[in-house]
Amino acid sequence: MMKDSFLNKKFKYTYSNATLYLVMINVLVFIATASNRISFRGIPLFYWLSLVPGFVNMGWVWQLVTYMFVHGSVSHLFFNMLALFMFGRLLERTLGTREFLLFYFVCGIMGGVVHYLYYALQGAVIGVPVMGASGAIYALLFLCAVMFPNAQILLFFFIPMKMPYAVMVFVAIEIFFHIFGIANGVAHLLHLSCILFAWIYVMVRFRVNPIKVWKDNL
Repeated sequence: MMKDSFLNKKFKYTYSNATLYLVMINVLVFIATASNRISFRGIPLFYWLSLVPGFVNMGWVWQLVTYMFVHGSVSHLFFNMLALFMFGRLLERTLGTREFLLFYFVCGIMGGVVHYLYYALQGAVIGVPVMGASGAIYALLFLCAVMFPNAQILLFFFIPMKMPYAVMVFVAIEIFFHIFGIANGVAHLLHLSCILFAWIYVMVRFRVNPIKVWKDNL
């Protein structure tokens, strides 16, 4: 058995219901940004907190974290928070609060970094604001598929499907939309990046090979 290193040293298990607090913070940020009445230096709070490549170039690096708490509409907020509550609560109870939060923020932040670099390297002066918890939620979905490979979800709310297959469908859709430039206001590259970092996280920190898990269970 391999000895634990710094990268995979286990946290002491604690449970603090952080998922619910994440949902509450998202709701509060939405209320604060929805009206655009709160601003600093003439710039609405929405743009201070969303991920805007040009602003990150100016040193607004906090956006790589805060973008995960900003949403553009009630429906955007509702569906993201529903998924966060469902998958997040299950994973937090299984992993413990500290591991859950580390996974959530590592994947969400690194997805934001990839998105920023992609547009910054193209010379984006400002760029379209990117917001939402969906990238980190895709990472949670992936982790659920690894930890509970035989569990089923209703894909698109009506197709029963084992979680690993659902992840594969989502990945295929995101790749297709990104390659053919079908944006529809969705940051497909960010979603794919969060899933990629979720994969790396599982391989490095948990020493688990998702493909082997799926081969053994599907």
